[in-house]
Amino acid sequence: MGNNGSVERRTVLKAAGASVAALGLAATTGCGGGGSGAGDGTVTIRYAWWGADERAKRINRSIALFEKKYPKIKVQTDFQDYVAFWEKFQTQAAGGNPPDVFQNAVGFLRKYDKRGILLDLKSQIDAGNLSLKNFRAGVEKVGQVDGKQLGIPVGSNTMSLVVDEKVFEKAGVDPKQGWTWDEYFAALKRIHDTQKVAGDTGYFSIMYLYDLYLRQNGKAFFTEDGLGFDEADLTEWWADGYNRVKAGIITDPKRVEQDKPKSSLSAGHAASEFTWDNFTVRYTAEGDSSYGLAPIPTTDGRQTGQYLASLMLSASAHTKHPEEVARFIDFMVHDPEVGKIMGYDRGILATTEQFDAFQPSDAPSKAIAQYEKDVAAAGVLGAITPHPAGADTVEAAFLRIGGDMSQGTTKVSDAVKQFFSEAKTALSA
Repeated sequence: MGNNGSVERRTVLKAAGASVAALGLAATTGCGGGGSGAGDGTVTIRYAWWGADERAKRINRSIALFEKKYPKIKVQTDFQDYVAFWEKFQTQAAGGNPPDVFQNAVGFLRKYDKRGILLDLKSQIDAGNLSLKNFRAGVEKVGQVDGKQLGIPVGSNTMSLVVDEKVFEKAGVDPKQGWTWDEYFAALKRIHDTQKVAGDTGYFSIMYLYDLYLRQNGKAFFTEDGLGFDEADLTEWWADGYNRVKAGIITDPKRVEQDKPKSSLSAGHAASEFTWDNFTVRYTAEGDSSYGLAPIPTTDGRQTGQYLASLMLSASAHTKHPEEVARFIDFMVHDPEVGKIMGYDRGILATTEQFDAFQPSDAPSKAIAQYEKDVAAAGVLGAITPHPAGADTVEAAFLRIGGDMSQGTTKVSDAVKQFFSEAKTALSA
């Protein structure tokens, strides 16, 4: 979950399946432990993250504040784009020399905990070096896996539906909390028939959206140790999506590829797109229309299956400076001035201290904050299911195979079998 929304995530996921190979390259890399110490008691910790230049500028300004408050702790920084970050991290982790503290996401928690890479931060919480107080809507639980605190959220986000407000208004479509999938698909058809534009850019290969649909129906994409649905479930979902592509209600996948790096929504070739709410600032920057956030469709008229996800900070089990790392994480997630600097770059600020300190001035950020308030007030937020090791590779396969299916290069039945085969391999590695 980064700055560029769907574009960044799709780029990243193409490389996700390379993790095992990358780890194999690192047999002689690094020599254990992280950070360093000086004769005067000053220690240096290494902090790595992914993102664009703007995120780096904001983080470096935040680090300057931290080093002013803690002059005996110096922070050495390293950042790349998403793909390069994980390639480098996998090599460092395999060599026993990962960064002391690093940006992380839920799909990687069990993967790297299984390999002994992640520090359980509970000991530092118990020691008073890191606080779990004042997190919004219980988002701190996103970093809790198998009784361990493996990550501390820096921001929160939830799945949303971004709509071209002008097109929806012209078509006479007004989404309300609790609207159903039948109503949503009827709206897409109405938009297609009256406005001569596809209703959606292609919902069926978004793993996190399918997870919401499954949760609405008493299942989930993942259980704690595997997949929570079967081939019949996915066949129905993908066949339905493919039929809507053929009917023109969904943007032609070839057009979606041609529009990149823009979204087909901001390019004017669709009227809506499902994505994480904090990614929505991209559409205003890319497009010429006005864009808003609409509720997730439901099965029963109430439950959306939504939960808060998060970018988070994790620590290395190899660090030589766990106390200093904990103090750094605590500062980065609680300090109000850091909240003002970071804004919603990594999602809606996770703690009340930072959320209250930052007052967004631009319309997209105000809309994102209001959307999360509205979702929380609707009482539909549940708890995210911790992802099993290999979830990142499974997500990449779901996106890739779903895309092939939508273009007609793979039959639905063959695509489903291929996905389950690849998922089984990834989850058993």
